[in-house]
Amino acid sequence: MNNERSQSYRALVWRQFRKNRRAVASLYGIFALLGVALFADLIANDMPYYVVMNGRTYFPIAIDYGARLGLVSWPGALRGVDFKKLPNEGALFPPIPYLPRRADLSEESFSPPTARHWLGTDQLGRDVASGMVHGARISLTIGIVVAGIQLTVGILLGGLAGYYGGWVDLALSRVFELMLAIPTFFLILTVAAVLPPSIYNVMAILGLTGWIGVARFVRSEFFKLRGLDFVTAARGLGVSSSAVMFRHILPNALAPVLVSASFSVASAILAESALSFLGIGVPADLVTWGSILAVSEQNTFAWWLAVFPGFAIFATVTAYNLFGDGLRDALDPRLKV
Repeated sequence: MNNERSQSYRALVWRQFRKNRRAVASLYGIFALLGVALFADLIANDMPYYVVMNGRTYFPIAIDYGARLGLVSWPGALRGVDFKKLPNEGALFPPIPYLPRRADLSEESFSPPTARHWLGTDQLGRDVASGMVHGARISLTIGIVVAGIQLTVGILLGGLAGYYGGWVDLALSRVFELMLAIPTFFLILTVAAVLPPSIYNVMAILGLTGWIGVARFVRSEFFKLRGLDFVTAARGLGVSSSAVMFRHILPNALAPVLVSASFSVASAILAESALSFLGIGVPADLVTWGSILAVSEQNTFAWWLAVFPGFAIFATVTAYNLFGDGLRDALDPRLKV
């Protein structure tokens, strides 16, 4: 019976969500972007899917994945070779046969979009289309990891404050206010001055300083739910406090948290792009949407370096925000028509 009710509730939420065409279109756009990020190495790579050499067939991209995982090692015949210059009997390259970090000074710098370089090149002759594809992976990874950190910390501390109340709530509320007073931007500047540039440091700082909104959502939901009959019954049956919090109360308090998570992903992507644009905290050799956009600041004639990454950032952030709006409307019974 509970499963049928759960299924019917999900169906009801999905039907309500589908009424918002912009939210549905944004969801499909997010899935498309996730596909690009997941299969970036198969879309933009200077290694072929397969290559035939001396009568033998190799699969360099698959071998590269296996080598990264430590499952296989590179064949001696393929180590350190340029597949585009290597004599072969046949090869099939990805649609964008370039890697974003591979500088080619023989290429014309700041080349506008052509049939060879679909979105042009930057000051080092690097292919912008390849940078956009692999930059999507970096941006989405940062957004999802940061949102995951914020959800974990926010749910834990917000749940404790809302469930126990009293001095626990008072102490944690002061922690929330203290965290709000920490300037994230200047904290990243400080870390960047002390530690080597690392995308992991950026994710950790954005995640560990941006959970306050989630914590407040969870705290308010726990306050409302902790006095209901099903919680009282669980306590009367001797269920532990942790089980009551995370098995009984939390599933009923997730709706606003999920909406907040979608906005957190968008905010993290926007923050990373801004930091990359300023060259703070992100390694110089890492190509991101923000780093591509930064090159256009001093080279305004290269319009393609501003238009394509700028549009990608705008479209991604807008898609997550519209998806969050649609999800909020679908989960809020007061907005159902």
